[in-house]
Amino acid sequence: MTTAATDAEESGAHPRFAAALRSLGLGDVLARTRRFPEGTRTAAEAAAAVGCELSRICKSLVFAADGVPVLVLMDGASRVDVERVRAELGAAEVTRAAAGVVRETTGYAIGGVPPFGHRTRTRVLADRSLLAHDVVWAAAGTPHAVFPIAPRDLVAHASATLADVRERTA
Repeated sequence: MTTAATDAEESGAHPRFAAALRSLGLGDVLARTRRFPEGTRTAAEAAAAVGCELSRICKSLVFAADGVPVLVLMDGASRVDVERVRAELGAAEVTRAAAGVVRETTGYAIGGVPPFGHRTRTRVLADRSLLAHDVVWAAAGTPHAVFPIAPRDLVAHASATLADVRERTA
């Protein structure tokens, strides 16, 4: 068994994501990945499992901008404003991507999509709200594992553009 596969098995990370972490020199992040058998499919489940504020969870959400997949990284306590995403991208239409498109684009199922280490290169927007924390937790390629990372490192490794795309509260 390869080192990445062994590390993935021990941490609960998806093997492809474990390999991506290693290739980025982030073996230390893999070592801090935590597996939760009860699941971390939703931001609320992940926050409860980790024992952190909902806003410290980084959701990786795939949208279709004029039919082209785009990944949006959003804090767990907020919702994405598709109109703001549309304006940021200069797209005519932005919709949630279907589950098949998410899996085809990223290589992962909804509920476990990590912020990077995807099957295909995709444009990424990261909401500035993530920068309010010193550490956020994101999916490690499965609906049962999450990893901690500094938000600025997350943005850099995801090759994300910082944007203001969360819904405004009244």
